[in-house]
Amino acid sequence: MSSSKFLLLSVFALSLSVAAVAQKKQPPPPPAHAKSPSPAVTDELIHKQFGDNCSLLPGPPQFVADMDDDGIEDLVVAARCKNPMADKDEYSFVVADPYDSFLGYSDVKVTSTFASDEPDRRGVSLLIIHGDEKDGWRAEKPKAKFLLINMPFKTLTVKRLALKKKTILGVYMEEKGEGENMSSVIFWDGKKYRYQTLGSTLE
Repeated sequence: MSSSKFLLLSVFALSLSVAAVAQKKQPPPPPAHAKSPSPAVTDELIHKQFGDNCSLLPGPPQFVADMDDDGIEDLVVAARCKNPMADKDEYSFVVADPYDSFLGYSDVKVTSTFASDEPDRRGVSLLIIHGDEKDGWRAEKPKAKFLLINMPFKTLTVKRLALKKKTILGVYMEEKGEGENMSSVIFWDGKKYRYQTLGSTLE
């Protein structure tokens, strides 16, 4: 091998290793900020994806954001759902209760029967649709759908959350009821949605 060829190969190998090191050191960009769906979501979509037992809750904002960090936009809306367990198989969604799981009640069949003392809080839920690659959250068959029950929110917002060594998006809540004047966040941990009070550890 000629010395010029060897030199060229050495320079090429060196540039590859420098690029690899630079790539390793670059942290992933933070997720894009949440936005509002346009046009706004109506009960038509909610009934189609979650059944007639669920209807939008008037008041709270609707959010489009990449909740599961796969680069595809997802949908987050507040709803009132009368009997989520009855429709979950028909409409292929997961019923989860991150709030009561955090408090030690992990059986959603049991916690789905918990009724709030306040009539206007009964059935209040968060609906989250994980979008698929082609049509995002508007797809006929989205990547996944979640109905989060017993959500004690007074206000909702979706914003960035520093979790261990990465930044993801979380649903921040100002709570009412038992957690009055408390703030908390719901976030996707890679397998499921988890609830955490703000100020406590996310490990």
